[in-house]
Formats: sequence, C-alpha cells, structure tokens
Amino acid sequence: MKYLASLNPYFWKYRVRLLLGILFIILSNYFKILAPQLTGYVVNTVVQKAGGEAARLAGEQKKYDFIVYKIITVLDSKSFGQQFLWCGITLLVMAIISGVFMFFMRQTIIVMSRLIEYDQKNQVFTHYQQLDSSFYKTHSTGDLMNRISEDVSRVRMYVGPAIMYFINLAAVLGFSIFFMLKSSPKLTLVALSPLPILAITIYFVNTIIHKKSERIQALLSDLTTNAQESYSGIRVIKSFVQEKAMLGFFAKNSEAYKKNALSLAKTEAIYFPSMALLIGVSTLITILVGALDVIKDPAHNTVGTIAEFVMYIQMLTFPVSAIGWTASMTQRAAASQKRINEFLDTKADIQLPGNAARPPLNTSILLDKVNFTYQHTGIQALKDFSLRINAGEKIAIIGKTGSGKSTVAQLLLRMYDADSGLITYGGVPISRIDTAYLRSNISYVPQDVFLFSETIENNIGFGVAAATNQQVVQAARQAHIATEIEQFPAGYETMIGERGVTLSGGQKQRISIARALIKDPSIVIFDDCLSAVDAKTEKAVLNNLNIYLRDKTAIIITHRIFSLFDFDTIIVLDDGRIVEQGKHETLLQQKGYYAEMYARQQQQAHH
Repeated sequence: MKYLASLNPYFWKYRVRLLLGILFIILSNYFKILAPQLTGYVVNTVVQKAGGEAARLAGEQKKYDFIVYKIITVLDSKSFGQQFLWCGITLLVMAIISGVFMFFMRQTIIVMSRLIEYDQKNQVFTHYQQLDSSFYKTHSTGDLMNRISEDVSRVRMYVGPAIMYFINLAAVLGFSIFFMLKSSPKLTLVALSPLPILAITIYFVNTIIHKKSERIQALLSDLTTNAQESYSGIRVIKSFVQEKAMLGFFAKNSEAYKKNALSLAKTEAIYFPSMALLIGVSTLITILVGALDVIKDPAHNTVGTIAEFVMYIQMLTFPVSAIGWTASMTQRAAASQKRINEFLDTKADIQLPGNAARPPLNTSILLDKVNFTYQHTGIQALKDFSLRINAGEKIAIIGKTGSGKSTVAQLLLRMYDADSGLITYGGVPISRIDTAYLRSNISYVPQDVFLFSETIENNIGFGVAAATNQQVVQAARQAHIATEIEQFPAGYETMIGERGVTLSGGQKQRISIARALIKDPSIVIFDDCLSAVDAKTEKAVLNNLNIYLRDKTAIIITHRIFSLFDFDTIIVLDDGRIVEQGKHETLLQQKGYYAEMYARQQQQAHH
C-alpha cells in the first residue's frame, strides 16, 4: 500500500469531486437502509392483523430511524389497505432517491478516476521525454508502453471503482450495524459472526494476489515487447522466413503469461464462493435464532425483525462480496504503481543547473581532452579527444565503424555527459547551457533516420513551429528530394508508414536532411546521412549544402570522403583517438590512413 501513497496529490487535486462522491455514497445508502425498517413494520402489521392484535408502535420508536418513524406515525392512522399502498409508494420513492444519489456518486468518483488516469499518463509521458539516451538503451519499448497503458489503467481501477466500493461498503456496514444494534443486539452478533473468518480469508488471499500481480505485469511487459519488436521488424522476419520461430517465441511468452493469469484468476475465484457461503450461513443462522426467539418470547420479538435482518444481510451481500474484488484491484494497483514509481523515480543523467545559460552558439566550439565510455556496454568510445571548431568552419570527421564518430555528435548535443574533459560553446561549459536552447539551435541528422507516421510535410516541418508550405518546399529542394515528393499522387500530403517503410533508404535520408535544414540553425551536424544515396544524388545534395552552409558551422560525420566539399579541417578517427588531421590535400600527401581510404574509394568508384 505504501506505493499507492504517491497518488495522494491527485486525490488532493480532485478533493471536491472525492468529497462530493463520499457524500453521495452516504446519502444513497442512507435512503436504501430505510427500506428494511419499513418492510419490518409492514410484516409486523400483517402478522398482528392476522392475529387480531393492535399494531405495536408505541415503545418501538427507538429502533426506527427518525424519517421511518414519522412515516409509520402517519400510516398508523390509515386503514390496512391504505397502509400497504402508501408503504409501497414510499419504498419506491426511497429507491428512486437512492438511485439518483448513486448516479451522482458515479459521476463524481468514476469521472475523478478518469481525470487522474489522464493526468498520470501525461506525467509518465512527460517524464519519459525528460530521461536521456542511456535510459532508452537499457529499457525496451514494450515495457515503456506497458507501464503507461496497462499499469496506469490498473491504478485507475483503484482510484475509481475500488475506492468507490470500499466507501460504499463502509457506509452500508455503518448504517446496517447501527440500526441492527438498535433493533436487536443479539441478532446483530449472530448475523455478523462469519465476518472474522471472512477477514482472515481476505488477508491471506490478498498476500498471494499481490505477488502474482507483480509477476503478471512483468510477463505482460515481456509479451508487449515481443509483439512490438515483431511488428517493427516484420520485413526482416519475412526475409529470413522466421515467422514460425517468432510465433514459437511469442507463444512461449504468451503461455507463461496465460499460466500466471489463470493462476491469479483461480485465486481470486476463492473470494466469491466464500462470500456466498458465509452470507448464506449468516442468513440461515439469523432466521433460526430469530424464529426461536419469537416462539419463546413473542411479546418482545417479532417476525418483522427477522425480515428486517434478512434484508440487512442481503444488502450487505454485494458490498461484502466486493471486498475480494476491491482488495484484488488494490493489490494489482499497488503492484502497477510500484512499477510506475520505478520509472518516475529514475533521474536523468543530464541535469540542468538552476541558472542555465543561453550564450550565442555561433562562436567557437572546443572539445578538450574528452573521454567517454558507454555505461551499458563498457566500451570507451573517445580517448583524450581534443578539437577546436571556429565559427563558420566546415569540419569532417571520418573513420571506420566503431571509431567514435557518432559519439562526438552525441556529446555536442549533450545526449550524454563526458566522463572527463571539457566541452564549451563560446567558452561556456556545455553543462551550464540550457539543453533545450542548445538543441533548438543545432540541426542534427542522425545516422539512424527516423520518420514519423505522418505526412511528408509534417515530417519535414517537425522541428519548426507552424512551418509554412513554402519553407517545407524550400528545404526539400535544398535536400534534393522535392522532385520525387511532387511525383507522389498526394505530394507533400503523402502519409509515411511507420518509420518511413513506404520510402526508400535514400528518400528517408534526404527527408531527414530537409527536416534539419528547415530550422536554419547556426550549427549543423550530419551523421553519415548520405550512405543510402547514389553518387549522382550525393553530388547534387553536396552542391546544395555547399551553398546552404556558407555562413554556418558544419560538422559532417561520414565513413566516405567527400572530395567535392571544401572542408576547413578533416579529422580521422580510429579507436576513439584522432590519428590524422588537416585539409584534403595535406592528408593525401601524408600517405596515411586517409590516403588509403581515398585510394580505395576511388578504385571502387571506377569499378
């Protein structure tokens, strides 16, 4: 239950709805609890009429509620037939009033639960977006999705139905026991005697349910992850003819989830038969003891009291039987909230200082003796990396796969913090700069291109608030993709499939470049963004970029050599270290790693 304490701020936020809901529950049950007393009066009237006795109202005022007593006082002056008629009408009116308050009860508490669900999903999603890249490298998408959907939904069942039924139970128990004790303390003890057994059963079964719920939620996350990865990688699965293997893997996870879910369902199934049995036993014992009392002492015990108590027990049947359901929902919610709290308590490695700076970024960039190791793999990506980039310079970073090229881009965007060394923009350490400000002033085209399931226009204009069609078209022309887009039947309104599956690799890369260019930033970082285009298209894109980047600082990361592009400095990386540095001609004269790469590339081009 301690995990559910984190929901208290939501209850405080919607305290008016919660308090009104509690009030409506009390009023609904108050008018419902008057029915047994009036019914008991009717039964006594019938019995006394049959026995030729006068109705015994005097001396019984103490056992009735004030409203019921007033109604009976009025009815006592009427004929036997009129008493029956008006009792029936009164019971109907009480039922309607109780139903109206029940409607308001659901309108307040259940609506409150939906509002809390909305707020909590927003809170979880907002927190997800604040977490950094290292978090997403160690957590699966399926698990993230499961916590924001399934876990939050289970918590909603606690803040809505579970709380509503629990308060309803408390109200019914309170009213029933109060009037039962007023009517007959002896029968009250008899009727409620099975409750301790019920409480012990609930305690033990709840412990089992809590453990099983945690296990089930973890298995559901695995199942969701398995399904999500299968859908995303369906082309790979089909190309390798691995449908059967993936189905087997999914079936194995599904079977584990099914077994645990069935086990939980069997445990929960103990509740309802137990409730029915105990309620039935309570009813039988009450009738038996009450009947014996009437036979022994008819002057002080009435058949109406037995009828009244049977109705009280029946009224308690659903609320008491709902204890199991409510307890189960609460235990499941506690297990789910624990999983949600695990993520909400996760702090981002990238933390902003209280007085985050916003310096001009069109100045020099300095990386001084930077070292960086990926925590989740232990691979040291950069070793004593030092580089100065002056404003407006064009820098190429070249190297084979795994040499640390992309890591430089990640550190410049502060996706990660360096283990040691210093990174500054205009002399201001990157750790002191507002991260959102930094990233909004840098256009980054990642190596792993990602497009959203949206129109091409919206994908290109993604980084700009209210991008105009003219801006989108201009960016597409600069990325040399406009002609191809215009050939699509829907043009810029063409919907792109998930992750851009409807486009070729080269088209996705150039749309991603257009998305970066439309921002018109002072710094541009391209990470191997032309690997999927042909030589002719590459030449056209580079020619456009030469013009576009004239007054901008550009860092182009690649495993190919762009001889058509006039770089101020070319950095050659190998195993996280700078092994060569200089201009194109200088590096060719050195006849080292760069010259080798260039010769190999030229040879491949001629073949």
